[in-house]
Order: sequence, then structure tokens, then C-alpha cells
Amino acid sequence: MSDVEISAAGTVPWRRDESGQVLLALVHRPKYDDWSFPKGKLEGIESATACAHRETLEETGFDVRLHNYLGEVSYQTTEGVKRVKYWSAKFLQETGSPNPTEVDQVLWVEPTLARDRLNHESDIQILNSFLATDLDSKIIILLRHAKAIAREEWQNEDLDRPLSALGEQQAKRLISSLSPFAIKEIHSSSAVRCYETINPLARALSLDYFFTDSLTEYVFERSPARTLKYIDRLLENSHTTLVCGHNPILPKYLAEKYSRQGFEVSEAALKPGEAWIVHHIDKEVIAVDHLPAPVTV
Repeated sequence: MSDVEISAAGTVPWRRDESGQVLLALVHRPKYDDWSFPKGKLEGIESATACAHRETLEETGFDVRLHNYLGEVSYQTTEGVKRVKYWSAKFLQETGSPNPTEVDQVLWVEPTLARDRLNHESDIQILNSFLATDLDSKIIILLRHAKAIAREEWQNEDLDRPLSALGEQQAKRLISSLSPFAIKEIHSSSAVRCYETINPLARALSLDYFFTDSLTEYVFERSPARTLKYIDRLLENSHTTLVCGHNPILPKYLAEKYSRQGFEVSEAALKPGEAWIVHHIDKEVIAVDHLPAPVTV
């Protein structure tokens, strides 16, 4: 057996029927004659979220919206050790058909029936993780801007400091890693490095976006409450919302928001291009997933 590590990603696609019953989509793979959740290997520098979304579309024909991160499983294959990251994924619409070379059946079943039909213990582990999540939570994404030119290399106003060449690459790569969350609204600090970060994504999604001084470091230093209240109001949205801002604003907001509910959250800084996927219900944060910065060439 090879000890090569293979990165892969997949989803637990779900929807509710007319009665409100949760149904899960399983795929049958004729090559292995097994029932599983859609998954597959990352292609090149593809992000795990992009891979999970793409593989779901290819193996089911379903467009989905990624939701909770469900964890990672690993197991030995003839190619090496496969490590698969999973997300729950809400069914949006059927846009095509499964790739017939990989999947010959897609079946919607209740979770109890899914447990009986799944063939692998690793899938049962992911099913258990899925059942522990709240499917009705909403998402706000807190994104730190991509890599900017260093402060010591910039002679003009800090608000005008642009992205570096690496940051420009990260901004383009954020399109594929964040699009699977079906973002409907974007808010950005008015700092150049922030709106340069979200502009490629907004254009790809055909979205207008909001610039505000309230999310700048300048305003935060003078009136932290103004900045934190601005983000907090966005929790009223029922759709997925993206906020692009700075350290220490985003860590400070999340730490204060979470601590009020009895959770301990580190104020560790986000690296450029990293994000927190924040799940909330009635403006209360219930879970936070970390999304690494996109890999660039």
C-alpha cells in the first residue's frame, strides 16, 4: 500500500420534502457497487470547497449551497491514504445528470434509511456529524482581505494601499472557494485592499457590493462600537452575506459575539485571504468554521 496522501472533498446533499422531512442524496457507484455520498479528488490547486461543489454537481446533477463543515475522514486506498473533507449541502436545483461513468443511481432517502444503506463506516461517521448540525442556521462570512503591499513599502495613505501580486492571485482564487456558499450580499471596508479582494468575486456572481468606512481600521480605532454594530446588523439577513475587512476587527467581533454565549474564542488573527464561516440563528452564533486562504501558483 502506498503512503501517498490524496486530498478529496465531498458533501451530504439534503433537502426537505413537502412535509418538512429531511432527505439525503446518496449515490451508487457501479465500479465499487456501493452507496456513498458524492465526493472526489481535488484537481491541481483546487480548494476543498470548490472540489466538494464540483463533485456533487458531477455525481448528482444537483446545484447545492455549502453549509456546515462536517469534518474529515481518512482511509487507505490502493493509490494511498485518502483524506476527504465534507460539508453539508442544501439542494438548490437539478441542473444536469450524474456522470454515468461514476454514478448510475441517485437516491433521496431519510437519514435512518441512509444509515442502513451506506456501505462504509467513514460515511456513517459523516452522517452522524451531519445529524448534529442545525440545518436552519444562516451564514455570514468574515473574510480578511487578500495579501496587500507591506505597510513599510507604501508611502501614501494606508486606506489606498493595494493588493500585492500574490493578493491579486488570491482574490481571483476566492471566486471558486467562496462561490459554493451561494453568497447574495457583500460588504467591504472602503480600504482599497478590501474592495480589490472582493471585486473579482462580486463580478463573477453579478453582485453589487457595499463599501463603508465603518469597517475600516481608522473608524474602528476611534469607535469600535460603530464597527461591531455594523457587522451585527448583517446577522438579520436570511441569505449568505460576506464581510471583507481587517485584523483586528474581525477577530474582535467574533470573540465578543461568541463569548457572550459562554463560548471561548481565540482572537488569533486571520491570515490574508482566510475567512470564518459563521453560522447563526436569531443573531446568535452557534458554530464557526475556518476557511484557509486559497492556494495560488
